[in-house]
Amino acid sequence: MKKTMLAAVFEGDGRLELQERPIPSIKGDDEVLLAVEAASICGTDVHILEVPPGHPATPGIILGHEYVGRVVQVGKAVSHLAEGDRVVIDPNLTCGLCHYCRLGLPNMCETMTTLGIFIDGGFAEYNVAPARALFKVSPALEPELAVFAEPLSCVLNAVRKISLEPGENVLILGAGPIGLYFTQILKASGAGRLLVSEINDYRAHFARQSGADRVINPQSESLSEIVEEETGVGVDVVIDAVGSLITEALSSVRRGGRVLLFGMNAQARAEIAQNDITRNEIRVMGSYIANNTFPAAIRVLESSLLNLRPLITHRLSLTEIEEGIKLMREARAIEIVVRPQS
Repeated sequence: MKKTMLAAVFEGDGRLELQERPIPSIKGDDEVLLAVEAASICGTDVHILEVPPGHPATPGIILGHEYVGRVVQVGKAVSHLAEGDRVVIDPNLTCGLCHYCRLGLPNMCETMTTLGIFIDGGFAEYNVAPARALFKVSPALEPELAVFAEPLSCVLNAVRKISLEPGENVLILGAGPIGLYFTQILKASGAGRLLVSEINDYRAHFARQSGADRVINPQSESLSEIVEEETGVGVDVVIDAVGSLITEALSSVRRGGRVLLFGMNAQARAEIAQNDITRNEIRVMGSYIANNTFPAAIRVLESSLLNLRPLITHRLSLTEIEEGIKLMREARAIEIVVRPQS
């Protein structure tokens, strides 16, 4: 095997540099060396590369936290994986010992760190990861679909919280990749009228393709009037997949309904009439990353329950990754799959 590899390295101040790096080697008995087969560009990667940064990351690390790899070598203590296995990676490494881990909330871990954000990740030809972060998938599951495991696991954690009943009406605010995952999953879960609010015509097309019964552009149409027209009383469930639309969510949900806040925007602020939440018994929930939902995400992917392939709008080599970041930043792509080995 060669000694160096190409990697996309975050150098701070919005800079992503392609560098030749030594191929990493296993240092611990619980580690696994992977040949990265595919990685996808996430909105978090785009936020990391903003100036000022919209998400923290460690300068000098290889970015990429949504990736799939083939096992090249395993440490002495690794028994559940073998050379040649295809694996997906849960990038969030938790301690298992803190108050929140022991409460069953590892996504709230007090010392969590993340591959591809604070530790070298998947925008490279090779990667070393702890065995506990790796989940074996069927060799029949193509790498470009297996990369959906990480974002899908986060969405499934949220879906579990809303406890959707068959026939309930849903409004999804935002048709970026996450909003589209919600659209497909909730459609498959038996949602009644499924409405999507999206101002970008490009994304609106994918919302319709993903199963939305109606796509609303709130810049040219009245969201509240259409929700009233479609449901009479408001939707049963609203999902904010943007991270700044709680006001719109609260004005669209019926009395006794649920609002799920998923998108993240640290700068977003909203003025809320708390009495409306109390008087109308609205349940407002947050959902953050995955919580023991990787196995469920893998089952969904291996069952072909969802039609995710059309969401892959671009397939790029690692040398084209900066173009991919630009496309995502300008909302001219949905899912971009990077193939480091090509």
